[in-house]
Amino acid sequence: MSTLAHTMMTAARAADSGLAGPGELDRYPYAEASVADRVGVPSWDGADPELGRVGRRAAGSRGRGLHGQLVQQLGQMIVSGDLGADRPLVPEEIGQRFEVSRTVVRESLRVLEAKGLVSARPNVGTRVRPVSDWNLLDPDIIEWRAFGPQRDDQRRELSELRWTIEPLAARLAAGHGREDVQQRLADMVEIMGHAMSQGDALTFSRADAEFHSLLIQIAGNRMLEHLSGIVSAALQVSGGPVTGCDRPNEASLGHHGRIVDAVAAGEGAGAEAAMRQLLTVHPEAERVVPAPREH
Repeated sequence: MSTLAHTMMTAARAADSGLAGPGELDRYPYAEASVADRVGVPSWDGADPELGRVGRRAAGSRGRGLHGQLVQQLGQMIVSGDLGADRPLVPEEIGQRFEVSRTVVRESLRVLEAKGLVSARPNVGTRVRPVSDWNLLDPDIIEWRAFGPQRDDQRRELSELRWTIEPLAARLAAGHGREDVQQRLADMVEIMGHAMSQGDALTFSRADAEFHSLLIQIAGNRMLEHLSGIVSAALQVSGGPVTGCDRPNEASLGHHGRIVDAVAAGEGAGAEAAMRQLLTVHPEAERVVPAPREH
């Protein structure tokens, strides 16, 4: 096993060990008790008392501290429909509901406004915006939709988007990538092979995500490169349901290897064809997006 493969597999296992990270909701009081357990907390119509528990699982590594976790909680509530369009968001009410300061609430609402989820106007206040205004390419919104009532729509849309992006990226990458990046692609395939032989699905999925992100980055199209985060988010929330990567097998590994060979040889058509084979949907293997992973 290469040093890179060993390092990545060790890191993946450590990340999955269940040790609390600095951004986990369990560290903060508003995640420790249900709404019904608190006195004087405003009632939010349609709010799910289990949202705190869902937030702990789905928060992932992007949230940091109270501010990041509140963004996760409010974002999930908006995307799930618990806070419907045109719903007013009163900072004082949010602060009491989640037991956080006015500053934390204000900064969290600014982040949600940048994502298109809410709007703030003088004399009107902050309100939830309709779905048509959301930045649906934002990785956080992709995650929140994938773990909410819209999971089936999100899965289908991500699959269709990947079919548009990745075969083109593979074609453009052929012969244009630097040798060090091409070697990195090959390293990812090696890591996936080692992980598969050891039944290490976590390391396999992380190497797979880096493989697809790298391929888009070496395509030589800056606009396309900006979409690499979408593909990474798609793999993260779905486990790659349309590629078979949720259940690592020799066929999937072989398709990755053929993409690497075609890219290195400058065979654009071959790289595109291999990517289309990798992305081929097998109806019998289709499944809905799984529940968020425990952290």
